[in-house]
Amino acid sequence: MDVIGPAIPKASNRHEYILEAIDYFTKLVEATSYKSVTQAVVAQFFKQNIICSYSMNGMVEASNKNIKKILVKMTDAYKDWHKFLLFALGTYHTFVRTSTGATPYSLAYGMEAVLPAEVEIRSLRILSWTKLSEDKWARS
Repeated sequence: MDVIGPAIPKASNRHEYILEAIDYFTKLVEATSYKSVTQAVVAQFFKQNIICSYSMNGMVEASNKNIKKILVKMTDAYKDWHKFLLFALGTYHTFVRTSTGATPYSLAYGMEAVLPAEVEIRSLRILSWTKLSEDKWARS
């Protein structure tokens, strides 16, 4: 997000600032003009142009359902779900989505995440990176 202004001259509605936000992945821009930019204006812009436009769709509802499923599997006492939220997100970020054929992590960072377990227990992915034979991999 950024603010453009003050513009000279002011617009006919006396607006002189533009509040702008850009989606990093799609490069889609949202912008609205204002007389002044305050904390309340930024909060309203974010609510109307980001949250209501992009977060209230079926994709978010599907991810909500999946994150809840992961949390249920990770917790013994459901009241402790907050302790596992970051781990659940990590799990969610590293599963391949059938719609894209990739993980959200790889789409965001341009490479796959190396999971802690893969550092300790050599995975097939590590095997392919190191070009070890299966025999050498099994022995190591």
